[in-house]
Amino acid sequence: QPLVKLEGWKPYGLCRSTFDDLLVIMDNNDGKETKVVRYSGFKEKQCIQWDDQGQPLYSSALFNCKYLCENRNLDICVADGFNGAIMVVNAIGELRFRYTGPPCLIKERFHPRGITTDIQGRILTTDSNSNLVHIVDLDGQFLCYIDNCDLQHPWGICVDSKNNIFVGEFKTGKVKKIEWYKQKLP
Repeated sequence: QPLVKLEGWKPYGLCRSTFDDLLVIMDNNDGKETKVVRYSGFKEKQCIQWDDQGQPLYSSALFNCKYLCENRNLDICVADGFNGAIMVVNAIGELRFRYTGPPCLIKERFHPRGITTDIQGRILTTDSNSNLVHIVDLDGQFLCYIDNCDLQHPWGICVDSKNNIFVGEFKTGKVKKIEWYKQKLP
């Protein structure tokens, strides 16, 4: 059943928030603006689009896939592949940090796709250029990679209640389960 009709906007990613709101990231029809909107039922509660300097938080480009999730701190985390960044804003829409990959170690440009959080609140994102999963703490500090799973163009990602990671590979059509809770993490 229709819940919300977006006039002049195209949704790219959505997720359910902690308090059963719906978060939607969308571009306007000409691809020049991007925003995150929080809905309660069919009613818009919040729009997040600009930083405190009036600059866009998110890249804008037609067919630029962006994905989002909410962490246990109620931060909204957006994987913005065109910008090569994870943008994290707090619950009231203020920019907390921008993660663009660790300062070294990657030969390829950081290209985040899917994004999720684990039960400790760490942020996990797939990097389709380097075939890695990045793990970042609640404050945007790089913790580690998951790189021992022979991932091929990882895209979608989610974590279950046991901290197992599921990664969808775009080119192969495979979904892989990674039991990373058995691995030591910082």
